[in-house]
Amino acid sequence: MSDDGWSPRALWRGFFPETPREGADAIVQNFLLHALPVRITRRALSWLASGWLGTITLHIFLVLCLTGGVLLFLYVPSIERAYASVKDIEFVVSFGSWIRGTHRISAHLMVAAVVLHLVRVFLTGAYKKEGAPGAFRPLNWWVGIMLMMLTFGLSFTGYLLPWDQLAYWAITVGTQIAGSVPLIGEELRQLMLGGDSVGQPALLRFYVLHCFVLPAFMIYLIAYHMWRIRKDGGLAVTDRVVGDARETARIAPPSPGKTYTLMGATQGVSAQASSPASLLARDSEAGGVSIVRRTIAIFLIVLAVCSLLGLLIPAQLEEPANPAVTPNPAKAPWYFLWLQELVSILTFRVGDTLVDGTLLGGVVIPGILIGLLASWPLLDKSPAAAAGVWFHPSRKRQNRVFLFLLFTALVLTVIGTFFRGAYWAWVWPWDTPHAHTRWI
Repeated sequence: MSDDGWSPRALWRGFFPETPREGADAIVQNFLLHALPVRITRRALSWLASGWLGTITLHIFLVLCLTGGVLLFLYVPSIERAYASVKDIEFVVSFGSWIRGTHRISAHLMVAAVVLHLVRVFLTGAYKKEGAPGAFRPLNWWVGIMLMMLTFGLSFTGYLLPWDQLAYWAITVGTQIAGSVPLIGEELRQLMLGGDSVGQPALLRFYVLHCFVLPAFMIYLIAYHMWRIRKDGGLAVTDRVVGDARETARIAPPSPGKTYTLMGATQGVSAQASSPASLLARDSEAGGVSIVRRTIAIFLIVLAVCSLLGLLIPAQLEEPANPAVTPNPAKAPWYFLWLQELVSILTFRVGDTLVDGTLLGGVVIPGILIGLLASWPLLDKSPAAAAGVWFHPSRKRQNRVFLFLLFTALVLTVIGTFFRGAYWAWVWPWDTPHAHTRWI
């Protein structure tokens, strides 16, 4: 034993406890035993409550990590060899096309899943402050917004790595939008690219961000996000279970067996009968087995869907990146196409003056939207009963506004994807070549 009282036996003390105290410490300090709740309400387990969208998003991220880990051994982050290494993955490496296709389609599915998860949380009011003692759900809402932004960042940085025409010009357009930020726009763009144009420094920076920096932040925030769910008392729908049970207990006749309610002279129920634990016990089941079984099933489904789509929709690879040949039109990644469409709509002429919509459509409007999302838990004045309830009547107006903005972004994305041709002119998809629709 060392002078500070530590001995090598401490490394395996939790696995082979020799005293009751060591056994108790091993249980109390075990992360896996506390990662899942002991009991969970049946309403929280149902698909209707959350769609398990958070779990689905996590599993898609795991698929991305698995397939990305394989691609790390095969990809070369060099402008001279990047395209050739991706081409080898597609046509030379055994199952390389399937692995890359699965990785690419999983990236797009994760963007969709994280947005749907955020939509579900908003429509159910699950970000509200109400909950268990010490709960503060707005904090987890803010963490979720950061995770969504990281997801966009992961997909955006991975877009450049194939180093083909689609990737090169999509990143060029995306960084030009970032460069329109007032005061720091040009410095921000040069920081992202490592220069004035997309070249070797940009490829290396995007590679490091995509493979190491952003995934590290993502893993940390996912772990914290899951911990905050436990800290806040579980899903918001659990609060409704407790509230409904309390209401039922309040109107029910007092139990004749509870003599400490002043011999039945007072109305209501005992403190024990109305405690959260006893109320939840009526509509709950063992959490560990149910959650693990459901989680494994979801992972297998997600893995199967991503793998099948990776086979059916192989990742495209266009001509090698050529700065001298600009595709017409040059489009941003599909999840930023609504911003590019906004920029186009807000760019117009007033006499001989051209009003550039890059700042307003690419920076100001999305900045306002993100600010509203972050501040909405503090602005929402709906009652506590609205937390965890789909389309609660008290939140009718704000849900309509939210869905309208979401629908507008979807429409703009569809227009930018299928209805914009050369010089960003309006075209019909069936009247033009399909090259401009290659956004995945």
